[in-house]
Amino acid sequence: MQRPAPSRGTTGGRESGTLRGMAAWVLWLVAAGLFTAGEVVSLDLVLLMFAGGALGGMAVALAGGGVPFQLIAFLAVSAFLIAGVRPVAKAHLERGTPKQIDGVQALVGSTAVVTRTVGRSSGRIQVGADEWTARAEFDDTFEVGTTVRILQVDGATAVVGEAFVEH
Repeated sequence: MQRPAPSRGTTGGRESGTLRGMAAWVLWLVAAGLFTAGEVVSLDLVLLMFAGGALGGMAVALAGGGVPFQLIAFLAVSAFLIAGVRPVAKAHLERGTPKQIDGVQALVGSTAVVTRTVGRSSGRIQVGADEWTARAEFDDTFEVGTTVRILQVDGATAVVGEAFVEH
């Protein structure tokens, strides 16, 4: 007498809530960890929102929900976090971060010493250890040794004006 083969049911031989022997909630937890690790590199708060979505999928898996419901929870929580929480969190983080001026724009407002007479079209100035081409903003002329203020940077040329000394 032959025994009938065990029924595989609708899970294809897998226990409900597992994938190749690993519980679905563990996979969601691993996914959340990977998204969080990726966020450390990207710093844009998107992957962190996906990590929150993965935790939503994990919660549904722990409650016994099937994979389709886990995916729906992942997508819904991720969408909510990206649309609702991320803009607020990003604005909060940016509010506390001072704007940093870098490159040549950092020179604007600083003083320099004229090394070659600066007129409306040409001249040279010393800014710290660097020497720059310069031109006067108006029809002024600044002689060698004069202290000037950098008003703007136009390409590789500093546009300078009179440096007012406060007493």
